[in-house]
Amino acid sequence: MPRYIAERVALLLLTLLGVSAVTFGLGVLAPGDPAEVVLEHRLNQPPPSEQVAALRHEMGLDRPLAVQYWRWLTHAVRGDLGSSWLRGIRVSDALRERIPRTLALAFTAGALAVVVGVPVGVLTAVRRNALVDQLCRVGTLVGSSVPSYFAAYVVILIFAVKLRTFPAFGFGSPDHLVLPAVTLALGPASLLARLTRSTVLDVLSEDFVRTARSKGAGPIRLGAHVVRNASVPILTVAGLALGHLLGGSLIIEYVFAYPGMGDLAITAIQARDYPLVQGFVLFSGTAYVLVNFAIDLSYASLDPRIRLGRRG
Repeated sequence: MPRYIAERVALLLLTLLGVSAVTFGLGVLAPGDPAEVVLEHRLNQPPPSEQVAALRHEMGLDRPLAVQYWRWLTHAVRGDLGSSWLRGIRVSDALRERIPRTLALAFTAGALAVVVGVPVGVLTAVRRNALVDQLCRVGTLVGSSVPSYFAAYVVILIFAVKLRTFPAFGFGSPDHLVLPAVTLALGPASLLARLTRSTVLDVLSEDFVRTARSKGAGPIRLGAHVVRNASVPILTVAGLALGHLLGGSLIIEYVFAYPGMGDLAITAIQARDYPLVQGFVLFSGTAYVLVNFAIDLSYASLDPRIRLGRRG
């Protein structure tokens, strides 16, 4: 077990280093000269070359890339991601304001996906080929195929325009979380339901299930064994879905005018405010890696082969 944790921590640090390199590379490879972009915003006209050269020196853009990366990385580790070129505020302050809202939306959507998807998957596996199985399979197929932006407009039309039960835009109360969370949870819930069904069906065909049935195990005890043995792939997909929700909700946030990280990122991309874009990418990548790290550690408590350091 300690060896497994040490391996996961080492891999975590290497992955985070790779995320930082990709994030920094986005700013370097982005079109346009950062100094020229900043001066154009300040002067509202093409800046003189002398001012561009002076600002490039001030921003450290005339230094070697390795030096620029090391300087950016050491500042990022301390929480200093620079300042927004257009807003003039610190990137860390802008992220600190938006991150709690995105976390609330992502965890609400993730909880909905698990609460709906896993029970539906277990139900359809137990009632295989029954009417409820057929209906749920069609529903999950549609749910996993519909684009999120299209589902968002359908949800707004039904629940905000026609029924007027929930607000469609903004942030300020728990009601504002309902529609974007439901829209975000639609795809992961459908995926979890389909995966849970196939995984539970595989476990139900195992020898230990037939042995437990022959010994008269009740449905609760038998269900506990089945769910535990099917939990590793389900947990994997649930963790990947949560990581995706933390960084991939920008379209939904933009559609619902939800003031989270996604809305901030789209605005920054449109304005070519690369420090804010880098901050969003760094947050999304780090969140995704940390969620997967937590999932990897949870494997050891679910699968004894991992806890004992076995492979294969």
